[in-house]
Formats: sequence, C-alpha cells, structure tokens
Amino acid sequence: MKVWPLRFTEVGQEALLFCDEAGVFFRSDESFLTRYARAELSEQDRQFLLEGGHAFMEEGDRHYLGFAARWAKRQFMPGSMDYVILVPTLRCDLACSYCQVSRVNANARGFDWSEETLGATLAFLDRLSTKRIKIEFQGGEPLLRLDLLEHARAFCRKRFVSAEFVVCTNLQNVSDEAWAFLDAPDTYLSTSFDGDVVTHTRQRTYDPARTATFIGNLERAISVVGPEKVSALPTIDPTNGPAPETIIASYARLGIRSIYLRAVNYQGFARKRFGRGDDGCWNQYYDRFIEALLVHNASSDTMMEEYYFTHCLRRIFRGGHHGHVDLRNPNLLGVDYLVVDFDGTLYPTDEARMMTRVGQIDLSIGSVSGGIDGEELATLNAAADNNFHEDCSHCAYQPFCGVDLIDDLSRYDRIDLPKHETAFCRRHTAIFRKAFELIYRNDEAARSSLAAWLDVPAFDPALAPVHA
Repeated sequence: MKVWPLRFTEVGQEALLFCDEAGVFFRSDESFLTRYARAELSEQDRQFLLEGGHAFMEEGDRHYLGFAARWAKRQFMPGSMDYVILVPTLRCDLACSYCQVSRVNANARGFDWSEETLGATLAFLDRLSTKRIKIEFQGGEPLLRLDLLEHARAFCRKRFVSAEFVVCTNLQNVSDEAWAFLDAPDTYLSTSFDGDVVTHTRQRTYDPARTATFIGNLERAISVVGPEKVSALPTIDPTNGPAPETIIASYARLGIRSIYLRAVNYQGFARKRFGRGDDGCWNQYYDRFIEALLVHNASSDTMMEEYYFTHCLRRIFRGGHHGHVDLRNPNLLGVDYLVVDFDGTLYPTDEARMMTRVGQIDLSIGSVSGGIDGEELATLNAAADNNFHEDCSHCAYQPFCGVDLIDDLSRYDRIDLPKHETAFCRRHTAIFRKAFELIYRNDEAARSSLAAWLDVPAFDPALAPVHA
C-alpha cells in the first residue's frame, strides 16, 4: 500500500489535523504522526488511510483514481471570458475615508467613457466567445452615467443568451430613472453599509443627514429589488470598528442575511490614510465576528453568515467550489474575467487598476480597441498557483487556499516574499484554522451554523473524521 503525502498542523489541544493534496482531512495525534514519519503504520492505520482515500494499493485502482479525481476538482481551470467589470466613470459624489479606487470629484471632467470608448467597449464584448455574461458596473459612482449603463445592458441583453448585471453604487443619490433601471430581474445591487449609523457617518458621509438618506435608499432598494438581490458590504477599520454584535443586528433588521466583512483595502486613497493595517488585529476582530454569529444563530429563527467564511468552508468540503475570483488555484489572470477602465484600458483585476492609477506599477494588459496583451499576462501568470510553491507545499490548508499576486505586489512590491510573511497567507491561515476549529468543536451551536452555511440539513459528525 502507498500513502499519499500528508501535511499536518495543530488543531485544538493535543491534536493534529492531517490533510492530503486532494483536500481530504482527518484529526489524529502525535503518536500517529510518529508512526507515519517512521513508516511504522499499524494495520489499523493502513485500513483507515485506505478507506479514507489517503492511500492506494496499486496505480490505477479505484483508490488511486478517486484521489486523482478529487485532486483535479481542486484545480481551477478557467473557461472563456464571461465576467467583465466595466468602469464607465471615475467620478463620485462621496469622498469616503477608505476609498480604494482613487475616484475623482463628481464635477471633474475627462473621467467618463467617451463615445469612442463606449463603442470600442461594446465591440470588445461582441468579440467574446461566451454565450453567457456577467457585467459588474463599478466606478466612481456608476449611476452618475446611467445612460452608459443603459447602453451596455441593452447591448448585452441582445448579444448574449443570458446576461446578469451588478451595479456597485453608494446609494447616496438615486434618481427615479435609476430606480427603474435597478428594478429589473437580471440586475443586482451592491453597496456599502459600514455596520451602524455612527461608523457609516464617520467613514463615508460625514453628515448624519446624508447617512439618513442612504439608509432610506438602502431600505427602499431592499423593498424594490428584494433582499436576495441586494448586498451591503461593511468595510471595517478593525482598530475602530463597531462591535460584531452591532453589525449583525443592523443587517438582521434590514433583512440581509449574508454579510461580507471586509477590512480597509490597501489601495487608492486608503493607502495613505490607513496604511497596510494590522493583520493580527483584523484576524482577532474576524474571529470575534464568527463567534458572534454563532451566538446569534443559536437564538434566532433566521441563520446569518459571513460570506467569505462560508465560501472558505465550502472549499474545504467541496472540490470545484471556485466561484469567488479572489480565491482560486491556479488563479490565472485575464482569462475568464477582466476590468475595462474609464479610458478603455484593460486590467486583470480591479486591484491592478487601482495600483496603476496611483502610479505604483503599470499592470494594464491592453485596451478595448487593441485587445489583450498576451505577453503581459504570461508574465503575471507565471507564478499564479500554489501547488509547487516551496512554502505552500507543506501547508495543510494548501488544497483549499489560493494565491493573490496583485495583493503581494501592492503591499510589498514583490511576489517572492515568504508566504507566511504576506497578509494573504496570514489572513487565510487564520480563516482555515477557525473553520477547522468549528468543524471539530463538539457543541450544537457550532454544528447548527455549519449545517446552515454548508446548506445541509444537519452537520453529520462523520464530516469531521478522527483517527485514534
């Protein structure tokens, strides 16, 4: 019998988590580790590893093929370009303290799509081979150029078999025409509500009256569009953020059940005001937030989630769960999604656009008129996976994790920093450690929330295998 390589890490007191390269895991102890390291496995060990999919008898048998299939599902293989972020304007009618996109004032000139850029953008979309498209309108404040949004949406509805649209808006000033635009079956809305009125005012509006206007517009959006089509993401300064219980209560009152908790991003104007931030502080805040969710869910008829934690949890249990573009492996850039800026320049991610905008490094990969620069992309994608990275290859969480070269470049001006020294690694190590802590926590509150987040009727203890 041959055993696939096992990585391990501490999980709980006097326990170790073991995980193979296909993401199948179990909990055991140091005595098993000693037997495994010395090649002195007992017959019980051997049987457990074989039945659990961690070993095979001979190449090509069902155990071998099962492992290969599970490993393959962990790898993200992008299809055709079907997700495009459009930035029709950089102008914005707010000046948020943590703005990451280097927006310009609402009355600035020369920061909207020209007629030529609009035409070239639609022609670029027309050349895509996909039959299905997702368009995300960003800015600035995209509703300042509702006419451009209408042109793009009308074109995509005619050009593609199916089309979905997301409008990222601050919801501060919404005209009757904009409400009519948003009230469409294929159109979704994304905004930012920073947890409570005080924090939202301090970070975004600087005026209680403007905050009240925003809250009114958010409530109207939920009523008009429906809570399932509205996301309202809180951006948090963990050194001065609202209590997790306050955020949860605020969102529960609005009828929004999924909260995507985000730290201030090290991009745009936020680079000067907030700096790189404190990873340890954020991870502690995030841990408190997850614990607060468990308490809330244990006493509420309606389960709530933190979106990214749920996504990471599902990646642990489900190979092929690649829906979030920030956590894929390989995370190939410019293949199935990209960004079209206000001047028609193409970028592999929105963060790459921001870095170029502040003059840190030019990460543009072409233009809507000239197409994608394959040479630039090849350079970026040369290190876009973690399968064979010398730091990641020993990590128990590697099968569930990904890589973010753009974030590394933004923070450190390099991509070859030891992984454990990067914010991306420290953040995800903390998330996966927390996830496994809950998976092996023997209490009803954790198991009921895990079941809801995994969308299963109940959390079966068999999902948390243990080997003595």
